[in-house]
Amino acid sequence: MLVTPPNTPWLRRFHTAAPGAPRLFCFPHAGGNASYYFPFSALLAPGTEMLAVQYPGRQERFNEPCVESMTELADRIAAELADWTREPFALFGHSMGATLAFEVACRLRANGAEASALFVSGRRAPSVPAPGSVHLATDEELIADIRLLGGTDTRMLDHPELLAAILPAVRSDYVATETYRYQGASRLDCPITAFIGDVDPRVNSAQAEAWADHTTERFRLRVFDGGHFYLVRHLDAIVDSITTSTPDARTQFIRT
Repeated sequence: MLVTPPNTPWLRRFHTAAPGAPRLFCFPHAGGNASYYFPFSALLAPGTEMLAVQYPGRQERFNEPCVESMTELADRIAAELADWTREPFALFGHSMGATLAFEVACRLRANGAEASALFVSGRRAPSVPAPGSVHLATDEELIADIRLLGGTDTRMLDHPELLAAILPAVRSDYVATETYRYQGASRLDCPITAFIGDVDPRVNSAQAEAWADHTTERFRLRVFDGGHFYLVRHLDAIVDSITTSTPDARTQFIRT
């Protein structure tokens, strides 16, 4: 259920936050949607205001065309977030969402709005190439890749009508992810924390540690047991890492 939703199709608020609470923007994975972060929001409230980004082509934006370019998507989201970044804010993204959160943070920084922290999950650093051609594969091969990663209800994958509804958005996100090329943007001036699963087929520790090259501030890497969607089992620990990311938990995202 939405609580006083923002006046933009790009953002979803699921729980109220205390006055003056720091703001956290959350970016879904490929094929994901804003509702994926509902449990996340429940754990963060009321100490943190979580706003989940809703990409075009899914849920209530189903009839809108998907965006198949990471740079275009980042441009459009950064423009939408401009009015929401006048107070302390941080960004969290999982998988595709991690790269997108970084690109959005770079654009916001260029416009004078520096994030207080960036949290990236299940994704190698932008500077580490991630070649792929799954977006060119057949539907059957695409579905097989989704099964490999987990995180999607298998009942949905076995339901032809539901599959027909979600596959266009999934394939578009794969296009955006697999055609993305890092352009060597300047480093962020905020801490970066990376989270990965120890048996994630998409990223290993060395690839995640390369996120350190994208900030002038401190970098941390936390490795959990699990695969690409390790965070489902470790959500409490991730939330704890975010809310205690500085010595003073009352200023969660304020750099020290």
